[in-house]
Amino acid sequence: MTLPYTQTQWSLSPLFSSVDSPEVRQAIDELKAQVSAFEANRARLKPDISPEEFFEIVRSLEAINHLGYRLYGFAGLSFAADTQDQGIMAFLGQVEQLMAELQNRVLFFSLWWKDLDDHNAARLMAKAGDYRYWLEEMRHFKPHTLSEAEEKIINIKNVTGSSALGNLYDTITNRYVFKMEVDGEIKELTRGELMVYARSNNADWRARAYQELYRVYGEEGAILGQIYQTLVRDWRNEQVELRKFASPIAARNLANDIPDQVVDTLLQVCERNAPLFQRYFRLKARWLGMERLRRYDIYATIAESEKTYAFGEAAEMVLESLQEFEPKVASLARRVFDEQRLDSEVRKGKRGGAFCSTVVPDMTPWVLLNYQGRADDVATMAHELGHAIHSMLAAHHNLFTFHPSLPLAETASTFAEMVLIDKLLSNENDEAVRRDLLFRQMDDAYATIMRQAFFALFERQAHEMVLQGASVDDLSTAYMENLRRQFGDAVDVSDEFRWEWVSIPHIYQVPFYVYAYAFGQLLVLSLYQQYKSEGDSFKPRYLNILAAGGSESPARVLSEAGVDIASAEFWQGGFDVLSATLDEIEKLPVAKA
Repeated sequence: MTLPYTQTQWSLSPLFSSVDSPEVRQAIDELKAQVSAFEANRARLKPDISPEEFFEIVRSLEAINHLGYRLYGFAGLSFAADTQDQGIMAFLGQVEQLMAELQNRVLFFSLWWKDLDDHNAARLMAKAGDYRYWLEEMRHFKPHTLSEAEEKIINIKNVTGSSALGNLYDTITNRYVFKMEVDGEIKELTRGELMVYARSNNADWRARAYQELYRVYGEEGAILGQIYQTLVRDWRNEQVELRKFASPIAARNLANDIPDQVVDTLLQVCERNAPLFQRYFRLKARWLGMERLRRYDIYATIAESEKTYAFGEAAEMVLESLQEFEPKVASLARRVFDEQRLDSEVRKGKRGGAFCSTVVPDMTPWVLLNYQGRADDVATMAHELGHAIHSMLAAHHNLFTFHPSLPLAETASTFAEMVLIDKLLSNENDEAVRRDLLFRQMDDAYATIMRQAFFALFERQAHEMVLQGASVDDLSTAYMENLRRQFGDAVDVSDEFRWEWVSIPHIYQVPFYVYAYAFGQLLVLSLYQQYKSEGDSFKPRYLNILAAGGSESPARVLSEAGVDIASAEFWQGGFDVLSATLDEIEKLPVAKA
């Protein structure tokens, strides 16, 4: 019996009722009033300020951010639900402009704090409690902080610069309609709907789906590529030229509080293990009865039939898998459904893909899916609910320390996927589907580790190439070389994949975000092995990692779980787990799907 959950749009009413509602106007007025009151604190910020007075100011800044996050979250979620609504687009632009202006007016606090002498900073941090790591992390940026006037200019220009270009990219790409002939009928499809055919067990559909995807992106590749080049130049101008970071990726690393050498080690280990997935793709070609995989085929299903799951059935499976792991975790996931925080419909104009957005710690997160019934969609549901669980477990922290840094942000999501897959494997009686699930584990590991690591390697290269005056075609050529390093001679890559990079939103919206996926997946492989060997005794340690949120550095949080992120051996251990999984798949008798 399935749960009574159906595909619906989310409700944003806990934030605001509509973009033109009276409470939105009231919130804006209240926010402006709070900022005006906060500006009076400038004269109170002296080196010998008392802890009591200092943290009174901190709490008032937190209140400003809480209301600001609610407004900005509402605007962003409204836009994700309908990227083509002109009123919502105008409101989002208005809110972004407002937030930049108000951020400039409270900027004096963070600049004063970064410039405070070490003795007095240590004196105040000793009394900081849950605010300590936030204050500590702010001071890490002291060498890269500009004058107040310069910081204000950057904030204002970003609204009409990088932020506006990111929104423009979303608006352009989310209006795309893809056309594909299926059984004699021309279908008009969203990107998510098209990708159902890209992962089907029909080789012709897979090829034509990818060809259509990159035909559409390729037709505007020059424009999308120019947007990317401009964003790359903007990133370098600010982060390297003005803020004096050693490299473009170093700015992201510091924001993640991950040392540069750790990220370098992670990416080096990933690149060295490309042959592991090439070995897997050669095996998969044999199972599919092919001499060599095409890039079209790397996510092809192995099972003879394509099993689908009704939405209610999927929700039941995900929640049951979490319940069996830890009832507390399942009850948190249930809140997302029960409080109408999940938008799972597929519709034109809605943002593609999936995400979880935690606006403020005292509100249940919002989750966006484009659910179409595939096993992949069920796994994505578990993944995004894992993000929501992570946020809710850390909700006891303050606004500045509840959200984990990007590399740890994938921990709960990936772990939830693995718990689900274990349940599917234990309950599935259809051997063809069981076999397909085993292959999907390797497919997902490729998509989350190797693919994302090579995206990061491409980003690093592309940022340098743009500096040297590379054209969009030059970047496409470099991307094809990147794919050939990934796949070696195990996969045939056709020319239209030269446009794949312009279809990746993360490299536009959050430069160098993507290595967090590889970090998180390899970390979870290690943690999951501990869970399988230790059972219930593992759970408190794991839940403590999640409950820490962003209240400590990733290295400190993980060291308490026995993880050394600076060790190449640790990262290699994740690949060793995958190699063992591949060993097991290779023992299965090969049968053409």
